[in-house]
Amino acid sequence: MAYRDKTPIYNLKAVVRETGLKADTLRAWERRYGVPTPQRTESGHRLYSQYDIDVLKWLVDRQNEGLSISRAVELLHRLEAEGKNPFDVNAALAAQRHDLRPQEGHHIQIEVERGRLDEGGTVASMREAWIDACLNFDELRAEQLLAQAFALFPAETVCLDLIQKGLREIGLGWYEGKVTVQQEHFASALAIRRMEALLASTPAPTRPGRIMVACPPEEEHTFVPLLISLLLRRRGWDVVYLGANVPLRSLEATLATVRPSLVVLTAQQLYTAASLLEMAETLFRERVPLAFGGLVFTEVPELPEVIPGHYLGDTLENVVNQIEHLMTHLRPVPARRQVSYDYKEALDHFCSRQASIEAELWARMEDVIPKRLLASANQSFGRNIIAALTLGDMDFLNADIDWVEGLLVNHHQMPPEALEHYLNAYYDACVHHLGEPGFVVLEWLSRLLGREMHGRARQQQVKQPIAIRKEE
Repeated sequence: MAYRDKTPIYNLKAVVRETGLKADTLRAWERRYGVPTPQRTESGHRLYSQYDIDVLKWLVDRQNEGLSISRAVELLHRLEAEGKNPFDVNAALAAQRHDLRPQEGHHIQIEVERGRLDEGGTVASMREAWIDACLNFDELRAEQLLAQAFALFPAETVCLDLIQKGLREIGLGWYEGKVTVQQEHFASALAIRRMEALLASTPAPTRPGRIMVACPPEEEHTFVPLLISLLLRRRGWDVVYLGANVPLRSLEATLATVRPSLVVLTAQQLYTAASLLEMAETLFRERVPLAFGGLVFTEVPELPEVIPGHYLGDTLENVVNQIEHLMTHLRPVPARRQVSYDYKEALDHFCSRQASIEAELWARMEDVIPKRLLASANQSFGRNIIAALTLGDMDFLNADIDWVEGLLVNHHQMPPEALEHYLNAYYDACVHHLGEPGFVVLEWLSRLLGREMHGRARQQQVKQPIAIRKEE
């Protein structure tokens, strides 16, 4: 591969100018696909290399040739895994032709309404057709595509490579402002309905042991736990699926009734990961093994360390194999890191002062930010600060800040400066109402904003948010 400099020297503005991509698109690609991979300065700002810029231009070229961004990234990773130079145009074109070729033994002609759809025969091409049907609210066509896919390919392949990846692309389109909430909800409803129907039709279990699958309190995203339940049942496991937003109360009574050998929990957001931690601690006290995963653990790589349980990894493809392995090695495991006393103290203090902080924000910001948006920002930011304090590290919030910035720009047409203005006002309000017991919140906000600490907290050393616990 031709040498390309990987020294991180370019800031975000320079990369936007060089590639023509929007800043929020770059952040979304980084979060969803792991491309590019910028370094971070001490203050948290991204720095890119010439290699990152060249990769981004390469991806744009593939999009211009008709590939979706997800397929372009897959092509990039495949070429790199095969030791080929992705910047070799001939190699890239050959790989694209191979990717679009029909699979051996299959000749697919999908009849849709009056016409016939022959899109090359790959799951990827069928996924694109399914996404198109969902975005056009064409329920009949979307269902026919799924029926044909399940007839031609293994159910695991259809669920993971067509439905799950299709929903992920639609979700990215919503985030970027290209897909409406209605379109996203329509696709999700179709997918969940199909998963529930498949789950209901699975045969009786044939393997010993019982697995309980659920979402923690406030977690409403059910596709992933539904998919895990379905794949486990298809392998003969006895699965009790509890669904969304399972409350912490009565958990002990449920465990006594169900008597699971293993509990599987999933969380997609930071504040539901904090709820998952509470459930995990209850399970650990009851000596019930836990396996867990979800999008938030992928976006915040250090987060699994504070959960007492077995982390299932960053991809769905190997989750069932990992769960089956755990069923033969059942044992509860403690968290690798323990939340410090400073954080527990700061959590209680912040909760007691949150109303005062938000009242000051209303007084300062109601003429600057629309009231509806300000109310939403206060609710979201407040609960995520509480989540970060519960989980023991304010830096867990960093990924969420990037996501919110893109959301404001894409959905509310607000300039990026609006978020910085809001965060500065939040910091000032915290200084007035939190004081020294809220040091960990003030310290994080000051680093995020590049501001000096106020008052006595300025003299303190930065405290370690989490104390490492020795393995038992």
